[in-house]
Amino acid sequence: MRVNSGGVKKVAIFGSTGSIGCSTLDVVRQHSDRFKVTVLTANENAELLAQQAKEFQPASVVIKNESKREALQTALSGCSVEVLAGEQAIRDVAAEPCDLTLAAIVGAPGLLPTLNAIKAGNNIALANKETLVCAGDLVMAEARRRGVKILPVDSEHCAVFQCFDPEQRTKIDKVTITASGGPFRDWSKEQIQNAQLEQALKHPSWEMGRKITIDSASLMNKGLELIEAKHLFDLRPDQLDAVVHRQSIIHALVHYCDGSVIAQLANPDMRLPIAYAMAWPERIETPCPPLDLVKLGMMTFEAPCHERFPCLRLAIEAMEVGGNATTVLNAANEEAVSAFLKRKITFMDIPAMVEAALEQIEWSPAQELPQIIDSDRETRLLVQHLISKN
Repeated sequence: MRVNSGGVKKVAIFGSTGSIGCSTLDVVRQHSDRFKVTVLTANENAELLAQQAKEFQPASVVIKNESKREALQTALSGCSVEVLAGEQAIRDVAAEPCDLTLAAIVGAPGLLPTLNAIKAGNNIALANKETLVCAGDLVMAEARRRGVKILPVDSEHCAVFQCFDPEQRTKIDKVTITASGGPFRDWSKEQIQNAQLEQALKHPSWEMGRKITIDSASLMNKGLELIEAKHLFDLRPDQLDAVVHRQSIIHALVHYCDGSVIAQLANPDMRLPIAYAMAWPERIETPCPPLDLVKLGMMTFEAPCHERFPCLRLAIEAMEVGGNATTVLNAANEEAVSAFLKRKITFMDIPAMVEAALEQIEWSPAQELPQIIDSDRETRLLVQHLISKN
């Protein structure tokens, strides 16, 4: 595990213009004496990336969309910031040494940069759950081999991390993560079948990117988080479950064999788990509002409905099957969600296409990178074909 003896942590932020990246820079802004940004990357928002680069003065910035490189270069003329472009450039800068890599690239494209950062010995603040969903065994094995710490940034996994006593691992019965239930938690199955894009994007508790907001509406996000938790904490599928907690105050609970249940509570604000991962093993102040239990008044819990939200069921089944099933699950979901965001399919076509992919793509126990990439590619081609026929 890389240790910085200089006092200031060098941080590389992958996906800096997304909601997690912007929240991370809020934390850096508040604690500029503790953190130095060395790399910023973005998909195609060159304007915001240029603004961030001017403020934080990283050594290099990378825009994935190569057509935006010239505009970015022009915006940063006169700045001593190296401007790079393309997917390979993102992977290359990920391999450069730093104290902490914040992995917040959305979806499967975050896998290879994260692996490169691990191979470089960089500790990982992981906001990209798809990395572990696609290739959890491979990624965690590489992290152990390199002595790299994987620090979870998802609020649920950060909560588990704080409550999970590794010295008492054999005494842990179960881990529960919570879900707000999303915008359709009170809708009937028939209403959900007619859900429109604008309705799916109205999350009741969190402000997030479009893809994760749709995943939250379908509860696929909770399924992906269960798979992520399995790998992060080396748990069996039967040791994991999810409950709907509308207030989004309790983020996870760890159940011990003596009947004790330890939970982490906080207002729903991503800057808290980001700051925890960035400063670990210390704690630092955040701009998050303090929790007022009296004002909150009450907390409620209910079981998620697998009939109304089949994506959660499919994710649990894929987790239980193992092998490339979770890779297929993730790739199919990403393609289907992308099509829904473009209004090419309906909301309930998402689980239908995921289920079709799980049924039609051949199962394999392999978790080596070439097989993972092949399963991902084959799944995407299948779902794209299903979308074109839709």
